[in-house]
Amino acid sequence: MRQQRHDRPRTETSADDEWAVGPGTPPPGSRSRMWAGWVWFAAVMMVIIGIFGAIEGLVALFRQEYYVVGPENVLVFDVTGWGWFHLIAGILVALTGVALFLDAVWARVLTVVLAAVDAVAQLAFVPVAPVWSTIVIALCVMVIWAIVVHGGESRLEL
Repeated sequence: MRQQRHDRPRTETSADDEWAVGPGTPPPGSRSRMWAGWVWFAAVMMVIIGIFGAIEGLVALFRQEYYVVGPENVLVFDVTGWGWFHLIAGILVALTGVALFLDAVWARVLTVVLAAVDAVAQLAFVPVAPVWSTIVIALCVMVIWAIVVHGGESRLEL
């Protein structure tokens, strides 16, 4: 049985009351709070994806022989060009993830754009690193989903 607060009369029911039915359920108004965790997830993933992207770029710049590209696999740039792209994009992605932690509104928009660009870049990088590129594409899609669906709920505290 739910306890009601006695400091105000209870005259209306909210959408949160419909799903909260029993002991151990979150208090009314906290339903949105649980979705704010997706924004934090997106922020963490952006920082991790950015750091790994920067490392991927540094490896391409300093150890070009690490990435082996056969004659049938075509990249738009040579490996050095991809290295610079991944290094710069990785830094931007990581910084945008930090801005998501700070709850900057512009960071939500930039997160979606950078995650989409990174996913496309990884798609072009599949011939060079197929498993890693597939993992990063999946993470980028999850980040985009988290921000598009739950980005407006990030102002709530966890």
